[in-house]
Amino acid sequence: MPFVLTVDQRGSRRSRDLVEDALSTLKQLVHEPLLAFERTAGDEFQGVLAEPAAAVDAARLLLRADAWSVGIGAGPVEEPLPASTRSARGPAFVHAREALDTAKQRPQHVAVVGAEAERAQEADAVLTLLAAVVSRRSPAGWAAIDLVEAGHTFAEAAEILGVSRQAVGQRLSVALWQQERDARPVVARLLHEAAA
Repeated sequence: MPFVLTVDQRGSRRSRDLVEDALSTLKQLVHEPLLAFERTAGDEFQGVLAEPAAAVDAARLLLRADAWSVGIGAGPVEEPLPASTRSARGPAFVHAREALDTAKQRPQHVAVVGAEAERAQEADAVLTLLAAVVSRRSPAGWAAIDLVEAGHTFAEAAEILGVSRQAVGQRLSVALWQQERDARPVVARLLHEAAA
């Protein structure tokens, strides 16, 4: 089942348009979307992903930037899929719009709505918790996370950052990186079940 992300820039009237930057970054992160992320109107864009883990990763990336409201819709889409996201339709798009409307009212700026309501609520709860973790990370925490997630050992990350190996471990611990890593597959599983 597909996963639709509908994303809207927060405070766009007070800042520059960030949509093209986000689309470029998402293109590097998500290699095989069902339908590519594209601007749908103004400062809003959508994409359709086949894998729930990709939806979680995309949401995490957007939430890190602290500039977006993110709605995830889990469920069917009308087939055959058109060439453009703007032309696509189906329940997952309706769910994503509802989720975006909810996300705009929340401090964590993310929400999930799906075909299977109970699983969608569970996915929403865990993803909202992850969003709260991500939003509280320091630049130092992100620097350590980025290096370790890129494949560097703690020792290599420490050398690059000019700190001790223990300091890298402490930054990761304070950032709740391991806990977030452990929870991401749970959100992905719940999203998958929410789409059924």
